[in-house]
Amino acid sequence: MNPSIKKRSLGRTGIMVSRLCFGTLTIGPLQANLSIQQGASLIRTALERGVNFLDTAELYGTYPHIRQAISGMCRSDLVIASRSYDYTYGDMKKSVAHALRCIGVDYLDLFLLHEQESGLTLKGHADAIRYLKDARDAGIIRAIGVSTHYVQCVKAAAMIPEIDVIHPLLNYSGIGIVDGTPEDMVSAIEYAHLHGKGIYSMKAIGGGALYRDVQGALEFVMNQPCIDSIAVGIKTLDELEMNLAIFEGRKPDKALCNRTRLNKALIIEPWCTGCGKCVTRCSQGALKIVQGRAVVDKGKCVLCGYCQAICPEMCMKVV
Repeated sequence: MNPSIKKRSLGRTGIMVSRLCFGTLTIGPLQANLSIQQGASLIRTALERGVNFLDTAELYGTYPHIRQAISGMCRSDLVIASRSYDYTYGDMKKSVAHALRCIGVDYLDLFLLHEQESGLTLKGHADAIRYLKDARDAGIIRAIGVSTHYVQCVKAAAMIPEIDVIHPLLNYSGIGIVDGTPEDMVSAIEYAHLHGKGIYSMKAIGGGALYRDVQGALEFVMNQPCIDSIAVGIKTLDELEMNLAIFEGRKPDKALCNRTRLNKALIIEPWCTGCGKCVTRCSQGALKIVQGRAVVDKGKCVLCGYCQAICPEMCMKVV
């Protein structure tokens, strides 16, 4: 393990996590669609360089990549987080069992409710939380969490004693924060931290929209004292090297910075609802709705990411 990758306790859980968390969404079928071997090799390199925290979800399709990456490694050296949308006791039990089986482990460090919106939606997931509490008591998971893009959900989760960890969206532009500003989200995170919650954030680079200022975007979140770790989507070795340099306090060399800016594209995720807000926002005329979902004219797109900022489903990403 690389001693220059700093670690922190995730709130009061006692789980020690690297400040850089490897977000696996980008290697999976929803984005880069790396083969299991390619994705596992990239994850393994990160683990060998001092990253110990892996973030996934049932939706991502990356359990097989993680399984291969951690083969032969000491389980206690790793922290693995997953999540699902399930809201009943039985379905959440099935999701956790599925994750354990597919990753090939006998416990998960964190299991989260995926994309919660408010205290009301958390209340609607009471049965799922009840299962996760039973699983925590049984040692099947170590901590219970929620992921959210909403300021109000962070505040609501802070007051729920069963919840140990919150996974909120934060970046300096506020891209993806549904109900407030970056300052509002920081305030909510500070409130949750005071209530003992572990915090690991997401979308520091705005889902790719802030790719021209990766270092500034990451440092903004790194400098928030109440955030224990930051999940960053990584899909290439160059991106991993770039992130490691920043988290280790080194200035990435110019050639590396330039390479990570190459081959960027606007990705429209399969869950696009075709609402048309992105079409109205795009000043380049690069977007239109075809058969109920947005499509992009790559010849017109300037990769500004403004469509991403207005997308209510967070399905537009510059990657």
